[in-house]
Amino acid sequence: QAQLEESGGGLVQPGGSLRLSCAASGVVFEVMLMNWYRQAPGKQRELVARITSDRRQTYADSVKGRFTIARDNTKKTLYLQMNNLKPEDTAVYYCNRPAQLGTDDLWGQGTQVTVAS
Repeated sequence: QAQLEESGGGLVQPGGSLRLSCAASGVVFEVMLMNWYRQAPGKQRELVARITSDRRQTYADSVKGRFTIARDNTKKTLYLQMNNLKPEDTAVYYCNRPAQLGTDDLWGQGTQVTVAS
C-alpha cells in the first residue's frame, strides 16, 4: 500500500529553522516527481516546492532563497529545509506525489508548522 508520512513540524520562533521529512513506502520513489504543499487556516492549499526525479527544483516565490527541497532515493525520503521562517509560513505542510506514470495522486497526513514568538 502506497503511503507518505510527514514529520518534523513544530513551533519555532521567527528567523528559526525546521526540516520536514516525508517517508514514502509502497512507491517507486526514485522515478517520481514530488511536491511539498501547505495550507494555512482559511486559505487554499498552495504548492511550496517541487523536485523532479533528476532533482530539478522549483519554488513558490514566497519561499525562494529560504526553503530547499531535497530527496534521498536510497531512504525513499523527501525533505524540506526551511530557514529564516516567518509567521506567514505557519501552515499544515503536506507531502504529495501527483498522479504520474500510471499512479494516483497521493498525500500524506500533514505536519503542522507554527512560527510565532
